[in-house]
Amino acid sequence: MNHPPVPTRARLGEVRYEIRGELARRARELEAQGRRLIKLNIGNPGAFGFRAPEHLQRAIAEHLAESDPYTHQQGLPAAREAIAAQHRARGVHGATPERVFVGNGVSELIDLSLRALLNPGDEVLLPSPDYPLWSAATILNDGRPVYYRCEAGNGFLPDPDEIESLVSSRTRALVLINPNNPTGASYPRALLERLVAIAAKHDLLLMADEIYDGILYDGAAFQPLAPLADDLPCLSFGGLSKVHRACGWRVGWALLSGDPLRIGEYHHALDLLGALRLCANVPGQFAVAAALTGPDTITALTAPGGRLYESRRAVIDSCAASDFLALVPPQGALYAFPAVDTEALRGFDDHRFAVELLEEEDVLIVPGSSFNVPYRHHFRVTLLPEADTVREVFRRIERALARHAERQTARHVA
Repeated sequence: MNHPPVPTRARLGEVRYEIRGELARRARELEAQGRRLIKLNIGNPGAFGFRAPEHLQRAIAEHLAESDPYTHQQGLPAAREAIAAQHRARGVHGATPERVFVGNGVSELIDLSLRALLNPGDEVLLPSPDYPLWSAATILNDGRPVYYRCEAGNGFLPDPDEIESLVSSRTRALVLINPNNPTGASYPRALLERLVAIAAKHDLLLMADEIYDGILYDGAAFQPLAPLADDLPCLSFGGLSKVHRACGWRVGWALLSGDPLRIGEYHHALDLLGALRLCANVPGQFAVAAALTGPDTITALTAPGGRLYESRRAVIDSCAASDFLALVPPQGALYAFPAVDTEALRGFDDHRFAVELLEEEDVLIVPGSSFNVPYRHHFRVTLLPEADTVREVFRRIERALARHAERQTARHVA
């Protein structure tokens, strides 16, 4: 007897996450066949030999016996106090532990924060390119992503006038990713002040994804959004995954700032949703205070001579030497977002190229169109491999692009 397949939610058809999608599945198949791949698709420090700092590891080990019970749905008091103290030091008024929510990574908190906010058809202003989880969480919580452009010609910074032109009666929030994934852009204070003014004018919730706040290069500065927002409702996200290289611990947080009367109902909604999932991973929370009050372990990696700095420089130099690539040098985060010259390579398609690169050169990248952009001539790589590995990757990329150019010439001659 034939039975119909189990139906799935229709809106899943609108969701894309190529970072761990079709290409990553094909990569696993090739590895099972014995192929040795270089995978630059995920910003996962532990997969490239990085370790969480020892003082964070000790903090967990010392408190492991206290980790069996559930904790408060918003997180361990000591962890929340450390997070609130960090934000007070940045100039955020009213940053108290009661306004901090600890989650299983920022990913969980993005979903909870949009679920607490959106009614069907509500709109969220998102950058294009974006980190696709933001789009997915908006869609799956019955919202509508509305994209503002962050173009290479403007250093991947947004145009405030365009953002304001996109505001409608259904717009509920403005999302910023700073420093940016996938482009590495770092937003200057003057730009952020203009975006705050737009949020104030139109009563929008500001949502600042600041998970890469300590990963900066060549003197770039990080400007947190919440101090500029002052009494405006603002949700600021951070965590241990990137700056502290502890992705697998799944510890992220969000601080809700602004006028207590304006954020009270939203705070209660977040608390309810947090309670429904009981609590976040407890052992990892014991590392939060150690991370935020202990020694700086990231600057040595991003300064000249540091591993991340040198891998970034290898990307920049490789793109500069390429016959086909252009790059806006990343100012922060763990990624670069090169562009392919479509005049030299007409008909270039980022996804088709990513498949070819995987099948023929054993390199896994993420097509730029996966980040919700309307064009198909960018790709994203992570800066986490050693510099020599990065240079080898770009030799293979150049070889694949040269083959594309040869095929194009052959078609033209024919």
